[in-house]
Amino acid sequence: MSSSFTTRPTLQGTFGMVSSTHWLASQSAMRMLELGGNAFDAAVTAGFVLHVVEPHLNGPGGEVPAIVATAADPRPRVLCGQGVAPAGATIGHFRSLGLDLIPGSGLLAATVPGAVDAWLLLLRDHGTLSLREVLTPAIEYATAGHPLVPRVADTVAAVRPLFEQHWPTSAALWLGPLDGLFKNPAYGDTLARLVRSAEGAGPDREAQIEAARHTWREGFVADAIDRFAREPLRDSSGRSHAGVLTGADLAAWSATWEEPVTLDWHGHTVAKTGPWGQGPVLLQTLSILDAAGGAYDPSTAHGIHVQAEALKLAFADREAWYGDTGEVPLKTLLSREYATERAALIGSRAATELRPGSPGGATPHLPGYVTQGGSGGSAPDPTTGEPTVGPSGVTRGDTCHVDVVDRWGNMISATPSGGWLQSSPTIPELGFPLGSRLQMFWLEEGLPSSLAPGRRPRTTLSPTLVYRDSEPVLACGTPGGDQQDQWQLLFLLRHLAGGQSLQEAIDAPTWHTTSFPSSFHPRETEPGVLVLEDRVPEPIRAELSALGHHVRVSDPWSLGRMCAVTRDPATGILSAGANPRGMQGYATGR
Repeated sequence: MSSSFTTRPTLQGTFGMVSSTHWLASQSAMRMLELGGNAFDAAVTAGFVLHVVEPHLNGPGGEVPAIVATAADPRPRVLCGQGVAPAGATIGHFRSLGLDLIPGSGLLAATVPGAVDAWLLLLRDHGTLSLREVLTPAIEYATAGHPLVPRVADTVAAVRPLFEQHWPTSAALWLGPLDGLFKNPAYGDTLARLVRSAEGAGPDREAQIEAARHTWREGFVADAIDRFAREPLRDSSGRSHAGVLTGADLAAWSATWEEPVTLDWHGHTVAKTGPWGQGPVLLQTLSILDAAGGAYDPSTAHGIHVQAEALKLAFADREAWYGDTGEVPLKTLLSREYATERAALIGSRAATELRPGSPGGATPHLPGYVTQGGSGGSAPDPTTGEPTVGPSGVTRGDTCHVDVVDRWGNMISATPSGGWLQSSPTIPELGFPLGSRLQMFWLEEGLPSSLAPGRRPRTTLSPTLVYRDSEPVLACGTPGGDQQDQWQLLFLLRHLAGGQSLQEAIDAPTWHTTSFPSSFHPRETEPGVLVLEDRVPEPIRAELSALGHHVRVSDPWSLGRMCAVTRDPATGILSAGANPRGMQGYATGR
C-alpha cells in the first residue's frame, strides 16, 4: 500500500492545525488560534464562515454533529446539532397530503435547525473567545462580500427555473451577478443581531452566549421562521405545501452532549456518533473486515471486492436497524460473533441483494418502499440532497467538514450540512433557507427510522475521532452522504493499517458502492454498482467486473473530500491534510 504521490505536502507543526472544505474557513479558524483561542473557538468560526462561503453545501438552517476531545478530559464526546422532527410532522399528516415519501426539498422537509445552537453550545462549554470575536469573520464575509466558488453558480443555474417560477425570495438573493464579490447582508445582519443581543446580557462570556441562543430559539429568528413556513411553496413532490415547523419547535429543542459509539481496532479506538447517524456503519465494516481475514488494501481488486461486500452488509444493517429509537441492538451489531456471521456471507462474487442481519435472532424490518421495488429510475433532482456522483463526477447537494487540533491537545471533528440554498426557499429577513433533513425518515410505521415528532432523522453525517492509548490522535471526515463512511474507511485503512501519510491517504484513488437504498429522495438503489475514479488501473477494474461488480468509472479526481488532522502525544507534532478534489479544501497550520 506504499505510495509517494501527493498533490501537496502533509503539513506539520506544533502550534495548531485546521483542515476544512473551504480555504476561507480554514484560514479564519487559524486566525482564532493566532488570537489565543483554542480548537473549539476555531471550529465555531469555521462553522459560521462555511455558512457564508459554501451555502450550497450547508447553512444555518441545517445541522452539525461533532466529536470533541478536550485537553482537560480527552475522552470523546458527541455534540448533537441534529434538529428533530417538528411536533406537526406525523406520518398521518404527510399521508393526508397524498405523499408516499417526504419531499426532498421545500418547507415540508424541514427539521428544527440545529447547527447554530450546537456551535453556540460548543463555544459556551469549551471555547474561550467572545461571540463577537468568533463571528466577526462570517459577518464580514456576509456584509462586505466574498468571491463565490464556481460550484455555487453551477448550483444556482441548475435550479434557476424553480427560483424564477416558485421561490421569489431565493431568486432575489441568488439570480443576480455571482462573479464578483457576493454579499448576503440579511444573514450578516442576523449574525450581528445575535452579537448585539449577547452583549446586552452583560460582560459575562457564558451569559452572552446563552442570550444569543435564546434569541435564536425564541426571538426574531424563530418568529421569522414561523411566519415564513406557513406559506405554501413548491417542493420536490411537484406541488406546493406549507411547512409544519413552528417557532414553538425551535423553543422546545436545544443541542446536546452525548456519549459516542466506539470500536477498538488494531491498537486504536475509533469514536463515532450513535445510530441516529450512520457512523456505526464504519465500525461494523471494520469488524467485518477483521472477521473476513483482513483484505485491508483498498488499491487491489481483492481488497476492493472484500471491502465493498463488507460495506454492503453494514449498510443493509443500517437500513434495518439504525434510527433514533433507543432500541438499536448496537452491542450485538458490533460484537465479534456477529461480525463473524456477517463475514461468512462474503463470497467470490459481488452481491446484488440487500442482506440485513438478525442480531440476537431478531427479524430485520425493511421499508416496504425498498422491498417492493419502489426506488430507482427517477431523474436526478438538484434540489433534494447530498451528492449523487455521476460518471462525470458532478454532484448535487453536499456537506462540509472541519477538523481542528491545537497546541494544548484539544481536538474536534465536525460535519456541518443541510440548509442548502437550492433545497428550500430563502427566508428574506434572515438571509438563509431551512433544511430538508426530514426526507430521511420513512412514512411507514414500525421502522427504526419511521417519522415521529421529536425524533432525529437517521442522517449520513459522520465525523470521526481516533484514539491511541486513550489519547486523541486523529480527527477526520468528509462530505458525501452515503459515501462518507465509505471514503473514510479507505482513508483509515491506508493511514492506520497501510502507513500512508495523511496526504497520501487522501490523494489515493477512491471508490464506493451504491448497492443499497440512498438516504435521500427518491431513495434509489443501484444493485451491485461500484463507482471508481478512473485512476484505478484498468486491469483492476476488469477483474472487479469479472467478479460481478457493475463498474462505473468516474472522473480521475471526483470522489471524496477528506479532511484530517493528527497529534502525536509523544512529540506534540501536529499534522494536517486536505482533499484537492474540487479545488476548495485546504489545510493550514504551523
